[in-house]
Amino acid sequence: MKSTYKENLFRPDTARYHIVMFAVSAGLILILSLLQGSSVFTEGHIAGFILVMLQVELFTWLGIQFFRSLPGESGKDVTRKILKRFIWFYLTCFVASAIIFTLVTGGLFLLHGDSLNGLFPHLIHRELKGWLIGTNLGLLGGTLIFFYVQWNDAMKREQQLREENLIFQNQTLKNQVNPHFLFNSLNTLSSLVNTNPELAEQFTGKLAQIYRYILENNAKDSVMLKDELNFVQDYFYLHKIRDEDKINLTIDIPDTNGYQILPVSLQLLIENALKHNMATRENPLEIKLQIEDNSIVVSNNLQPMATLPQSVGTGLKNLAERIRLSTGKELIVENNRETFTVKIPLLL
Repeated sequence: MKSTYKENLFRPDTARYHIVMFAVSAGLILILSLLQGSSVFTEGHIAGFILVMLQVELFTWLGIQFFRSLPGESGKDVTRKILKRFIWFYLTCFVASAIIFTLVTGGLFLLHGDSLNGLFPHLIHRELKGWLIGTNLGLLGGTLIFFYVQWNDAMKREQQLREENLIFQNQTLKNQVNPHFLFNSLNTLSSLVNTNPELAEQFTGKLAQIYRYILENNAKDSVMLKDELNFVQDYFYLHKIRDEDKINLTIDIPDTNGYQILPVSLQLLIENALKHNMATRENPLEIKLQIEDNSIVVSNNLQPMATLPQSVGTGLKNLAERIRLSTGKELIVENNRETFTVKIPLLL
């Protein structure tokens, strides 16, 4: 609980952070006035407080814009990207601070009725050194806070993604190596050995390819879309032999364009369609895959079974969480009572 409080204290997107910055700024002005033996409410101290608060709020806003989420990358990639943003943030804030300082000082000149002709000589000869020291110290502290918060968040996301991947991998393996799936496949293979040995050999090869693909790619963060589509076709092939003309798969993707996708994600959606819908020769189950707006769309006509198989939706929930952590985007699920559609964001 204590560590959570400390983390929230330094999060620029919380009200607590702004309150603390206000108190720190006021405290610095108070200490400075005591050291100088002057009143706290002098014009210079009030102007200094306003200047500090303007800069703090502007730097906070800029920091939130620069250090947005960096999803789905390794620790080294995240650190390198945050360092680049750190440099750009520092330079932008430095220029913004110079503009604010000049405007505030110019405002004081006008308030006193002084000519602006003496503004820049005054800034260069009397204010420049103090401004450089104060601004650089403030920027260094602020950027370190942003760096820590964003790097810490990135490391947490990476750890969470690892955990989600382990859950997904375990669930996928359980789904594919479950007795029901193996029983149906082996039962089909047994009947084909006697009736159609050549088809039985093809069936065995496809079955082996499926498990080889799962074991080789299930732990990866992404695979080429064309490889995932080949895997899906092999997987559907086994069901097609069993169900003949009851189910159809249409892949309307003429070019994969180098897209990547989370491994075994399409198979999970096709498995859900097969598991939750009736399929007959008169009313076959139609599953279609296509690309739309950098997402792959998996849709099927809804023909719900009278008695749905027991399911808690764990596979779809895990897939949605993996996509969110890996891409920063959401899995889109649409159900209009006639068609069930899922859209998976593709990786470039």
